[in-house]
Amino acid sequence: MMKNKEQGGFSLVEVLVSVFVLAVGIIGAAGIQLNALRTAQQTAFQTAGIQLASEMADKMRANAGRFNLTDDKNPFVNLDYSSADAPLRTSGASCHASACSAEELAAFEIREWENRIRDTLPGGRVRICRDALPWDSGTGTFRWTCTSAAAGMHTAALVIKIGWHGKGRNPDGSTIDDAGIPAPPNLAMTVAPYAE
Repeated sequence: MMKNKEQGGFSLVEVLVSVFVLAVGIIGAAGIQLNALRTAQQTAFQTAGIQLASEMADKMRANAGRFNLTDDKNPFVNLDYSSADAPLRTSGASCHASACSAEELAAFEIREWENRIRDTLPGGRVRICRDALPWDSGTGTFRWTCTSAAAGMHTAALVIKIGWHGKGRNPDGSTIDDAGIPAPPNLAMTVAPYAE
């Protein structure tokens, strides 16, 4: 007498369910990897921005011949640079090979720093000004406008503001690319708390 043996194995439905579960896992892992890359890139821009702001603050303090002038004569104050609007600057005296006056050194350092902003930060923008209220609590961001203190502009802190177009500005992780809407400053560093 012969017995019927049932063959064991996977049905097509089981295979399809397994492939679906595997695909969901792979898509989830890819999303996590994309988010990690986006975060790493934004962190690199943030680190570069902090280094550039610290570098300019040190250069401003080191050039006492220009930094200690009144705001209307100080070349560092009221600097407003946008890499989207300005070409690479190469003209002017080079202070690497020859001695420069305090004024020439300030112009040279500003020019070199602006070029580094352009090369390092996408859509980089910089503003150095006296600002009593750099933070906008309504929008939860720094602002480009410079607001004087109630007692007068010369009592407000001297601030370096740096911004760039980076990922993560919108809820879906995309950036605001409208040229008419500049990205808000990503950071603001105080160089001097108030003018003397």
